[in-house]
Amino acid sequence: MKNTNGPLHTKAPFPWSDFLKKVAVIALPVALQNLLTTTGSMVDTMMIASLGPTEIGAVGLCAQFSSLMFSGYWGFVGGGMLFFSQYWGAQDDDGINRSYGLTLTCMMTVGILFGILAVFFPEQVMRLYTDKESIRRIGVDYLRIAGFAYPLMVFSMAMASLLRCTERVRIPLYGSILSVGVNIFLNWVLIFGNLGAPRMGVRGAATATVIAQAAGIVMILVLARVSGHPYLLAVRRHFRWDKELVRSYFRKCYPIILNEVLIGLGNMVINIVLGRQPEEAIAAVAVFRTLEGLVIGFFAGFSNASSVLVGTEVGAGDPETAYQRAWRLVYLCQASIGTICLLLIAFHTPILHLMGMQGESFRIAFGMVCIYAVAAFIRMGNWTQNDTFRAAGDAAHGTILEIVFMWAMVLPLVWTAGMILHWPTLVVFALCYADEPVRYVLMQIHLFSGKWIKPVTQAGIEALEAWRTE
Repeated sequence: MKNTNGPLHTKAPFPWSDFLKKVAVIALPVALQNLLTTTGSMVDTMMIASLGPTEIGAVGLCAQFSSLMFSGYWGFVGGGMLFFSQYWGAQDDDGINRSYGLTLTCMMTVGILFGILAVFFPEQVMRLYTDKESIRRIGVDYLRIAGFAYPLMVFSMAMASLLRCTERVRIPLYGSILSVGVNIFLNWVLIFGNLGAPRMGVRGAATATVIAQAAGIVMILVLARVSGHPYLLAVRRHFRWDKELVRSYFRKCYPIILNEVLIGLGNMVINIVLGRQPEEAIAAVAVFRTLEGLVIGFFAGFSNASSVLVGTEVGAGDPETAYQRAWRLVYLCQASIGTICLLLIAFHTPILHLMGMQGESFRIAFGMVCIYAVAAFIRMGNWTQNDTFRAAGDAAHGTILEIVFMWAMVLPLVWTAGMILHWPTLVVFALCYADEPVRYVLMQIHLFSGKWIKPVTQAGIEALEAWRTE
């Protein structure tokens, strides 16, 4: 098998210049898009911070509910990108269209379900996340409006996934620019009652979110139409499924879906524990989650680069190039994440003060940033490896590791520390990442084995057989 000697024993020199250019073309626009979104979230937090720490905590807990929704639909995103990228590499237009229609249908089902829960059952949702009545009351007001944005968020993500896998990364970027701009402006108008508008507080922030999401979707659709994108608007071809496609799709996707759902439920348990910490800690967690989005935003660029640059080569029948790109993407991602985390630590004081952190909340938030700076370096390496495996057709390996360690190690530790022993918040927080180093070693072993290359296209299957016999 060609790859058994590892990456340092390849016959030809690796084309670093071409590789880095391709990474930049895909990863930088995605990272910039997520940076814009995170910047918008930071501005939201700063505006809401002027209302008080209770409001920050309430909106932060509502964000954890939307994160649970994210876990519900992200499995379909991962599965869809597996098919989009490999069909794109094989130049199979019909495969792209039909797999997008199936992915969109599954994702929108999740988005609509969470929208209904937020709009019609906000009290029950908030009771799940916190026992603080003051925080719960504000969160209910926010969810009743923000729930209308949930299906819009999901629709936008589905379109962005297709566009990125077909190398049209700028279109979702422009949609995000408009969305973030509208959100910031309407927050200023509606939260504080500027330009003659009523002062709505957190309800204004929720209203701004709904309108901004709609604006971003319109921008994406218009740009896709103007640029003549061959897949996004081909609605009639999206829903021509057959049993073989559905069977193949769910066979490949169900490990990813299972992974995201179980990890989402595990994160919900963690958020329940953190939501029962002191109010200062709840506010600190809300601010930390916003900063975490900055780190994850850069990771998302490498995640998409992995899906496209590895998945397309697997689908096109070049497993050697896919293999050589994969491990380099992992280390590039970790180097970038390490740099971002160091910058966060260096500038933590002005950032946390701008986001309303003072006294005990500031101390806890800074502690979280320091802990995460170490954990994220390892965690994003794990995530990039898992996304690489998925794009190449192996949806099971990373899924099994993540689920087992989450439920057998992390959750018992966090629950015991937070709910039974009542240890300090920062200790509980650190235990959330206790599994990452162990999983990283196991993921590295699998990465260099090359066994994660599992094509779904005929060209890829034939090439893999030849590659393994060389």
